Amino acid sequence: MIASLNFILCLFAVIVAAAALTVKDLLSAIVLLSAFSFFMCLLWTEMGAVDVAFTEAAVGAGVSTAFFVAALYNTSRRSKD
Repeated sequence: MIASLNFILCLFAVIVAAAALTVKDLLSAIVLLSAFSFFMCLLWTEMGAVDVAFTEAAVGAGVSTAFFVAALYNTSRRSKD
């Protein structure tokens, strides 16, 4: 395990997570959460937990992103009336 790589990946994950919380556009938040899952997948892989990384990639970056986009597509904006 390379400690500096672990630190950099963890730092990127924290930055992306904070950006996902502060962004106003919902589609941008979905993309940032997908990027967070990708960085966590890389972190798990670098730590040697390949099975956890594969699950994170499949569920976190794949299925969850698709569900979020589908939910966003099926919602409508509130009217200003």
